[in-house]
Amino acid sequence: MTLIVLDAMELASDPEPAARFAESAHRIVADLVSGGAALGWVEPPSREEVAELVGHVVAAARAGDAALRAGYLGGRLVGWGYWLRYARPTHRPHADLEKLAVDAAVHGRGVGRALTAALIADAREAGIEVLTLDARGDNTNALRLYRSLGFTEYGRLPGFVAVGERRYDKVCCLLDLR
Repeated sequence: MTLIVLDAMELASDPEPAARFAESAHRIVADLVSGGAALGWVEPPSREEVAELVGHVVAAARAGDAALRAGYLGGRLVGWGYWLRYARPTHRPHADLEKLAVDAAVHGRGVGRALTAALIADAREAGIEVLTLDARGDNTNALRLYRSLGFTEYGRLPGFVAVGERRYDKVCCLLDLR
C-alpha cells in the first residue's frame, strides 16, 4: 500500500474524509496516550477536544498560519501532524511543530518521516524561518527522526514533564529554514 499524504485544503475539499478526520485523529491520539505516548496529554483527550483542536488548526491553515498533514494507507488515517505560526507579531516568521501522531500499528514504516517532511516543506513555502518543536526526553524514536530531518537540540529542561510520579526531560529542537 502507498501512503497518501493530504494537506488541510485537500481534506476540506472532500466531505467524506473531512467528516471522518477528527474522529480518526482522536482514535489515534487516544490510543497512543493510553499507551503512554508523549503527545501533550496525560490522559486521552475527549473527542470534542480533538475536534476543536482540528477545527482550530484547519482555520489557521486557511489563514496561512498553519499547516496540517494527514497520512492515509488504504483509505485509513494512520498519522497526522501540524505546525502553527507563532501569534506574536515579532515571531511571525517562526512556527512550532505542535503535534505528530502516528498509529502504533504502522510505526517504523516511514509515516512519521513522510508527514514531518511534508510539514517542513509547507513551512518553507509559507516563509517560516525557524520551525521549533519539543519532545519528551524518553521519546527517542521521535527525537532520532527529527534529528535525521535536520532539527538540532537547543535546550533541555531536566525533569520538566511530570506524569504521575515520573519525571521526564523536555527537549527543545529547531530547524533553521533560512
